[in-house]
Amino acid sequence: MSKFDSQSVQLLIVAAVAVAMVLQAVALLAIFNLARKATESMRKDIEEFKSSVLPVIDNVRELLVHTAPKIETAANDIAAMSHNLRRQTADIQVAANGIVERIQSQSARLDSMLTNVFDGIDRASGFMSSTVTKPMRQLAGLLASAKAVVESLRSDAPGTQAPGDPSRGDQDMFV
Repeated sequence: MSKFDSQSVQLLIVAAVAVAMVLQAVALLAIFNLARKATESMRKDIEEFKSSVLPVIDNVRELLVHTAPKIETAANDIAAMSHNLRRQTADIQVAANGIVERIQSQSARLDSMLTNVFDGIDRASGFMSSTVTKPMRQLAGLLASAKAVVESLRSDAPGTQAPGDPSRGDQDMFV
């Protein structure tokens, strides 16, 4: 093999660099073409998307424009109803408190009346008890004494019986 001189080596290196640059240029050109095609494809997809979405967005916008006043009116009506309900609830609460107060005063009054009636019945029963039982005890005492007198008169005279008479027994004995 022959020896390469430095000029040949330099020429080979320059040729290799030129070939590498041409290959790089071709690769960059291919990448550029692919990027351009991808960009064109994306542009078409975006245009299709815009053409399909923009009418929907316009319809929604138009719907919101038409329904916004109705929504505001409904919200105002709901707020008014809520305010009225709060006011009516407060009125009902005041009325309920008044009714509860009246019920409490009437129940206290009824309690007082029943207490007075039962106290009167208690006093009357005590009076009746003392009025009826005292004469009944006296009458019972009188009847007992009358019975004792009658029994003593019915029995034989104490002097006629013999002291050791067994017929008398222990009847007169009191223990």
